Amino acid sequence: MVEESEQGQYVVLARKYRPQNFEDLLGQDALVQTLTNAIKSNRLHHAYILTGIRGVGKTTTARLIAKALNCIGTDGKGGPTTHPCGICENCKSIAGGYNIDVLELDAASRTGVDDIRDILEGVRYKPTNCRYKVYIIDEVHMLSKSAFNALLKTLEEPPAHVKFIFATTEIRKVPVTVLSRCQRFDLQRLKIDDLMKLFNRIVEAENLKADEEALHMVAAAADGSARDGLSLLDQAISLGGGKIRTDIVKEMLGMADRGQAFEIFDMLLSGSMDEMLKKLQEVYKNGANPTAIINDLINITHQLTKVLLLPAYVNDENFSETDRKYLKEFSTKTNVATLSRMWQMLIKGLGEIQYAPVPIDALEMVLVRIAYSAHLPTPAEVLENVKKKSELKNSGEVLQKNVAPVLVTEPGAASKFDKIEDFIAFLEKNRQMRVAYTLKNDIEVVKFEDGAMSFKASAHVSEDFLRTLGQCLEKSTGKKWTLDIVPGEVILSIANIENAKKEAEQKDVADTPLVKAILQEFKGAKIETLVRKVSSETEEDDVVNDYVSEDFY
Repeated sequence: MVEESEQGQYVVLARKYRPQNFEDLLGQDALVQTLTNAIKSNRLHHAYILTGIRGVGKTTTARLIAKALNCIGTDGKGGPTTHPCGICENCKSIAGGYNIDVLELDAASRTGVDDIRDILEGVRYKPTNCRYKVYIIDEVHMLSKSAFNALLKTLEEPPAHVKFIFATTEIRKVPVTVLSRCQRFDLQRLKIDDLMKLFNRIVEAENLKADEEALHMVAAAADGSARDGLSLLDQAISLGGGKIRTDIVKEMLGMADRGQAFEIFDMLLSGSMDEMLKKLQEVYKNGANPTAIINDLINITHQLTKVLLLPAYVNDENFSETDRKYLKEFSTKTNVATLSRMWQMLIKGLGEIQYAPVPIDALEMVLVRIAYSAHLPTPAEVLENVKKKSELKNSGEVLQKNVAPVLVTEPGAASKFDKIEDFIAFLEKNRQMRVAYTLKNDIEVVKFEDGAMSFKASAHVSEDFLRTLGQCLEKSTGKKWTLDIVPGEVILSIANIENAKKEAEQKDVADTPLVKAILQEFKGAKIETLVRKVSSETEEDDVVNDYVSEDFY
């Protein structure tokens, strides 16, 4: 597992403890099992593609596969194995990166079709020392379209002695024609528990001292990446003078103490704004970064919500005893509705902090809003208060009026709906504009009688509208209505009929001698709106201005 240093130079932990066999590969059990079975049953694929976030072991896995395929054992007679010896010349040269039959290419710097042609030129030649010639192409998504196309034929039917191994962090940018020719492995993020095991093993091997809490912080900050975690561990060792201390790691990561983050969260739940601001300033003066503080609060909100919905989650192995204690305590003080509101405000606040000239000021304003909202009732509580304070005997009517369409019914309202236009006018009077608009524009009424309505409907009409229409008719008339949809295209909607009538009236006005003369005299003028209809030729002089568009002026 240990990579040797060159000429006594220091080798960073991420390189020094790079896995040298499949047993050292953490968190990738499915991949290891698949490759193990493939090698044992001699069902090796000719092309593999490895994808995952940075630092989970894509390139390392590619080298391990190359070693497994080419290891000849200590006696020089071995075949492909899941346990490369690490001693034979092939294993050493592959691990060192100088094996002439295992070529590692960086697609980020060699993106063109000419680079791929160089590979294709060498594919036809058999390996010099190894069993297979292996091409490892890192960041393969960076290849150009023409480079991918040039690779396709060879990738589909390569010579028996050639294996391709691709690695990428952007699997969606790889053409599907390439993916379909490869066996794909998705490398998983490493769990905190896996990273902790790795860190403890390295601390022991390096004869270092480390606080368990400090290692847990580094593992959490690594976000599932072994390389990121080991880089942070290297930094913590240097800062601590050979000891990994909790206070040093907190300062390095700009983190607030986890316990202090829980204290601030408790103050937000209780709405204690003055205490919260004092505590926030104290944490900030001790070196905590505002972004790290709000990220902690977001994380606590998410974890607490999961605990409320899945009580067993509080026993998750990734939680420290402090986390477990606070989560159990807070789960009795709040509810999912409050946490959902806090989540939205914190997420929005995170963006405000990133763009604010003074991040701590922005954080204070965000937390003040959240603390203030702690005293505000939830929508469910508002409805409950309305029910209690209502003077109506049947409190259920209050809730119904807040959900169903609110219509002002009048005695004999049903008699007013002799035609659909009357019902639309009634809806507009009661501010049911969505229903009225749909009836005008997307419905062609075939029949409208007392208690029954048949109509053609356009594709814009949803089931929700039909339900709402039925409720409006029932509430306004006091009886159930039968609604039937007739097949056919909507042509004679009320809006179309009104527009046709308007165009006919405008044409009639345009045909009058005086208006015709005006339109001919003033080019570009047009009739826009008819305010009132001409009743006689003697009135033409009085109303002509009503018929000419404002464009005329």
